[in-house]
Amino acid sequence: MRVAIPRKTVYRLSVYLRCLDRFAEDGVQTASSQALALAAGVKPTQLRKDLTSFGHFGTRGLGYDVLKLRDGIAEALGRKQLQPVVLVGVGHLGSALLAYKGFEKESFEIVAGFDVDVKRNRRKTYGQPILPLEKMEGFVRARKIRMGIITVPSAAAQDVANRLVAAGVNAILNFAPNVLHVPSNVVVSNVNLAIELENLSYFRSLAESRVDDVASLRRRPPA
Repeated sequence: MRVAIPRKTVYRLSVYLRCLDRFAEDGVQTASSQALALAAGVKPTQLRKDLTSFGHFGTRGLGYDVLKLRDGIAEALGRKQLQPVVLVGVGHLGSALLAYKGFEKESFEIVAGFDVDVKRNRRKTYGQPILPLEKMEGFVRARKIRMGIITVPSAAAQDVANRLVAAGVNAILNFAPNVLHVPSNVVVSNVNLAIELENLSYFRSLAESRVDDVASLRRRPPA
């Protein structure tokens, strides 16, 4: 039985996995918790706590075996086998995702795109088929696909989600700017680029105001 890991921990494990991939590519065989934490942008104590949430890795004074830890995290995240994914909505964003070649390296493969207008003039050609939306459920059921990406307009997102779930999908990456209502056994991860930019804008302004405050204090004459 797979151990339930908190969502924030899972996110950090994904970051550690990519850091370990880079270490392995550079020929690094052993990494200390300090080195891996620095590469991932977290504290060593947080790193060690996250890793103990799903197993015991590392030797005190010697560090972590890079390949062993990478394989352990990959297995915990379900990345040991190539997982098929369908994409619904082949507009500008959907087209970019279809054309992206990096998913297979991460053990995910977009096997088909679905759209209400398969004859739309698209600048690129793709290795995956672009099929009519009405064929989606049959395709998903026949291939027992469990993951889907939604890149359709907001008004169509809930209907697409309902159809994916009815066909057997239980994990959805949603780029539509609205909350999807799905059964409790279905996991949804929302990607709202506007919200991310708003957050960046806020924290950028906050950082700038702190710099201005420090500069003002330095310019202030002593009492």
